[in-house]
Amino acid sequence: MGIKKISDLPFYTEGPAMDSKGNIYCTTLSGGTILKIDAENKITEWAYSDCPNGQIVLPGDDHLICDVKLAAVRRFDSKGCFVKSEIEKYCAGIEVYCPNDLITDSNENIYFTDSVRHQGKICFVGTNGEQSILAKDLDYPNGLALSFDQKTLYVAESYKNRILKIDLESPGRTKDDIEIFAELPAHSSGMETDNLPDGLTLDHEGNLWVAHYGMQAIHKLSPEGSLLASIDTNMRLTSNLFFYDQGTIVVTGGYSEPGPGGLFRVFL
Repeated sequence: MGIKKISDLPFYTEGPAMDSKGNIYCTTLSGGTILKIDAENKITEWAYSDCPNGQIVLPGDDHLICDVKLAAVRRFDSKGCFVKSEIEKYCAGIEVYCPNDLITDSNENIYFTDSVRHQGKICFVGTNGEQSILAKDLDYPNGLALSFDQKTLYVAESYKNRILKIDLESPGRTKDDIEIFAELPAHSSGMETDNLPDGLTLDHEGNLWVAHYGMQAIHKLSPEGSLLASIDTNMRLTSNLFFYDQGTIVVTGGYSEPGPGGLFRVFL
């Protein structure tokens, strides 16, 4: 295992994603930019939004990006041009405040978190126009991951320092009550802000990986929720992660907010 820095950046970074050509993207919340990193690690400003956060790249290379300041989930085309807002300020008739992270299923239905203290929500926007609120009154729901069979949604509840599990009956509809999937290690300082799980991703074996914002770490959890490993990222604020390939994780974050930020590869 090893860690290699891709780049230091002026702003704290979020929203790591990859397109069909292997280009890596990340967002800079305070910088208002979506950055593109090519195979030679050349970094360019690919697109702009008011305060971009979570990001995914769809199979056709459109990007969906949560914008915290605009309270929107925004679509950009493969060239970085803004197309439209999938939602803005409201979902299922309910006001949303801070779209943070998002995931789509195989039909490009969208799940996203509205990250506020105590009254946070998990929201759904279907390609058929259906909208729903899957959960509410959460304490800062953050990163999301969807199981391979698309029947389970994992959610990082940041200020509870835990991962929740939601069984789905069908897209946008819950089957059972929310369960606690895993309680995470707590920082020795005892301060809430030194914990705060953030981004989530699954590996090819179904293990759940967690970016632990205040712990300078990523954690590997088994499909049953047991802690299997913790890796020091060398980055004080570790925000998000995705698998570039089966043996490489790309990790975003920074050393303080609003910056400086960084981007790392973790080799397993």
